[in-house]
Amino acid sequence: MEIVISNSSDKPIYEQIASQIRAAIMSGELSAGEQLPAIRSLAPQLRLSAITPKRASHDLESQGFIHTVPGKGCFVAGDNLELLREERLRMVEASLAKAVADARTAGITAQDLREMLDLQLEDEEK
Repeated sequence: MEIVISNSSDKPIYEQIASQIRAAIMSGELSAGEQLPAIRSLAPQLRLSAITPKRASHDLESQGFIHTVPGKGCFVAGDNLELLREERLRMVEASLAKAVADARTAGITAQDLREMLDLQLEDEEK
């Protein structure tokens, strides 16, 4: 997994790191039990203070995405299936809320929006 930092982003660097790792876990790119890159190696690789990736890992651990084994490193939490499902549901709900808002702005009716969603679902099934 490669972490990319953007200095032009409005998000703090530790949040950029955490969100990329969270996304990799949620997409299945990183699986339960998989070890994350060591903070000591990640910091110089990204040209950051060790405090920045450490804060990202602390946030991910407090959210239940990873766990730390002293002396061994950070690992993707194995008991986070329900957490991942809830996070995915929140992401889909946010996308749907944006679609509804965009549809209202464009004057699209609820019925038309439902039909559009049905078409998208049919295309996915093919």
